[in-house]
Amino acid sequence: MPDRELLLKFGRRIRRLRTARGLTQEQLAELTGFHRTYIGMIERGERNLSLTNIATFAEILELKISELLDFGGDD
Repeated sequence: MPDRELLLKFGRRIRRLRTARGLTQEQLAELTGFHRTYIGMIERGERNLSLTNIATFAEILELKISELLDFGGDD
């Protein structure tokens, strides 16, 4: 999977999980400790995250990392 496609899929996954939980980007930023603009950049597929940041999202969204990275049906 090309890098850009992977980043877009991850961003869509984060957006879907965030909105399903009724969270704004600002609220998710507060929970994760990331800046709101960073959340937006991730959701647009503009940022390549570190493994530790992926783990932070998984923890806040109460998912295993493997569940967070399961893009099945998120296309």
